Formats: sequence, structure tokens, C-alpha cells
Amino acid sequence: MPQDEKDRLLAPEELEAQLRAIGAERYHNLHPFHRLLHGGKLTKGQVQAWALNRYYYQASIPAKDASLLARLPTTALRREWRRRLEDHDGDGSKPGGVERWLVLTRGLGLEDGYVTSLQGLLPATRFAVDAYVHFVRERSLLEAVASSLTEMFSPAIISERVSGMLRAYDFVDEATLAYFTPRLTQAPQDVAFALDYVTREARSRAQQEQVLAALRFKCDLLWAQLDALHHAYVSPGLPPPGAFVPGIP
Repeated sequence: MPQDEKDRLLAPEELEAQLRAIGAERYHNLHPFHRLLHGGKLTKGQVQAWALNRYYYQASIPAKDASLLARLPTTALRREWRRRLEDHDGDGSKPGGVERWLVLTRGLGLEDGYVTSLQGLLPATRFAVDAYVHFVRERSLLEAVASSLTEMFSPAIISERVSGMLRAYDFVDEATLAYFTPRLTQAPQDVAFALDYVTREARSRAQQEQVLAALRFKCDLLWAQLDALHHAYVSPGLPPPGAFVPGIP
């Protein structure tokens, strides 16, 4: 690519197209573990392991968002990002996403105390999620906001997941999977704000490349979590010491 093309500022629609291309190549709906999950090919114990480990990601999102919120410079921006906190933590009058995820793990037969204790967590899950929280806390606001743009691709995976799991597993029902329904409307709203922010605030090609790299990083850490689940619970099926073992407790 000629140097002048490398330095050229991308138009907003070009930047968005490159972001969506990253999702088409790297989003974790393509991971073999998700193919098994959505296709009804996992045992109940394997689904439990997925939900248990995913809880740590869900529970860490408010901490990630709070650190970003504290750095936003205007009332309007803070008000917008505060809505995300309420979506996940609840507002005292209705449950948020973290509480709804516990409905899922409870419906799968896991005790709340065990889930929230994180005792059965895979080490790779902890490392990946902590890396995300640290990334948002330590990188620029532009990169932090850009890392949330995996939500561009989440409505499709949610629809696939819910329909596939309801069709394939007799141990889940619509109430068990109720976490996902609000996300079908919340995620597009979140994306509209974040996409507008990054296309507006990335004022140089270097900043635009940072935006693209932030999304690649986020896709990689989501993929890494599924790699760990597949290794521990599918093939070769070697959960590390201390990690959740189906049937125990």
C-alpha cells in the first residue's frame, strides 16, 4: 500500500466498514465452542461451564464501564455511559444484566454462592477478563470506547444462541435465557453511541488504526475465553486444578 494511502484519513463509512470486517473475521460466533453450544452438541455440564465462566465477564462489565465513566469529560457523555451501568447493575427497581445472568446459572443448576465466589473459574477466563478491564482503564478514551464495539455483532449471535439452545436443550427455557432479550435493544443503542463517538473523535489515521486495533483486541480476548472452555471441557477435556468439574459440586 502506498504511504499516502496508509496516512489517508478514512471517511466515517470506510472506518465502519473496516470495523465490521474485523467482526466478520474474528467475532467469537465463529468459534467451534459456540457452534457446539448453539447446535445442541454440548452436555449440560459443558453448558454449565460456559455459563459459570461467562459470569465473570458479565460481572466485570460494570467495573469496566465505571472506570471509563470516570474519565469522560462532559455531562452528556457521562449520562450516556451511566445508562450502561444501569443496564448491567440494575437501577434498584428492575434487575440488571448481572442479576439476570444468575437466573441463567441458577436455571442450569448452579448455586449462586458458588458462581459468585469464582472458585470454579478457569484461569484463562480470569486473565482474559482482567486484561479487558485493565485495557479500558489504561488506554485512551478512544480505544476504550472502541473496544465496546463488539456489540455491533451481538444481536445476531444472541438470536442464534437463544433459538438454538431452546430448540436443542430440554434443560433451558425462555425464563432461563431471559438475560438475552433486553440486550437485543440495548446493544444497538450502545453501538450507535460508540460508533458515532469513534468516527467523530478519531481525527487522524493513526487514531483510526488505534480504533481498529482495540476492536481486534476485544475479539481476541472473547475468542481466548472460548479456547479455554473448549480445551478444558470439550477436547482434550482437561480442566485445570480447582476449576469447575461437571457434576461437582
